[in-house]
Amino acid sequence: MLKIITKYKTLIAILFLSTLLAPYAHSTEKPVVTEVRVYILDGGQITFNDMAPFSDTGEFDGKVGHLSDMCILVAHPKGWLLWDTGVQPKKYDGFEFTRKRTLSSQLADIGLKPEDITYLAFSHFHFDHTGNANEFLSSTWILQNKELQWANSQPTPFGVDPSTFSQSEKVKKQMIDGDHDVFGDGKVKILSAPGHTPGHEVLLIKLDSGKNLIFAGDLYHQSLSRDKRLVPAFNISRADTLASIDRVNRIAKNLNAKLFIQHEKSNFDMLPSFPKYLK
Repeated sequence: MLKIITKYKTLIAILFLSTLLAPYAHSTEKPVVTEVRVYILDGGQITFNDMAPFSDTGEFDGKVGHLSDMCILVAHPKGWLLWDTGVQPKKYDGFEFTRKRTLSSQLADIGLKPEDITYLAFSHFHFDHTGNANEFLSSTWILQNKELQWANSQPTPFGVDPSTFSQSEKVKKQMIDGDHDVFGDGKVKILSAPGHTPGHEVLLIKLDSGKNLIFAGDLYHQSLSRDKRLVPAFNISRADTLASIDRVNRIAKNLNAKLFIQHEKSNFDMLPSFPKYLK
């Protein structure tokens, strides 16, 4: 009898702990989506020995830089959008890409596989944003015509690694010029913001709660970049960059939207840790 009672108490304790921990457990079933949700994935980290190229007016000269590389997963009743695909771990002359987890392993935490992603889009085609694009061969790639033409031009542009999007010819593509409403209801919009690259763009999301978000790609790299309207020395067009800054800032003001700098670690840290989400 004593053994039975002991086993019963043990079972009760296990069930009690399971109840406490259940809200924190990762789901292995694909979420049923009835509202717009925004998940933040960790696309890696970038360390620079010298951040000088990130301003053509000298603000970062001689400074070491540590940048985050966030990717945005948007859940919508009509499908899933992945915005940017992070880095492939690699060391270069003057900087290094590192990564704690793959995107696939993070998606698995909420029961998703790469083939579950409906749409794939990129703020631009630099290799810290296209690093894992080839994993999403079942997705429809939404691409700016100007950006794809530029990324495939010869000689290969600075910051582009064609091997990271080598499957682009094999996937289903939706080619666009300028702004684009992803799901057709105004909730998730791609906004053209050229200058950093010819087809650079930002992502506007209108949550059902009434909150509006903008993920700014590489319009800015750090908070100082936004505060001082800094233009990286390697941007394609200074004039286009400043015009895009003005446009996006005006949109953010008019919509009372919160703008997130995708490479700013403090912005990454203030967002919900995956698999938590904004809604």
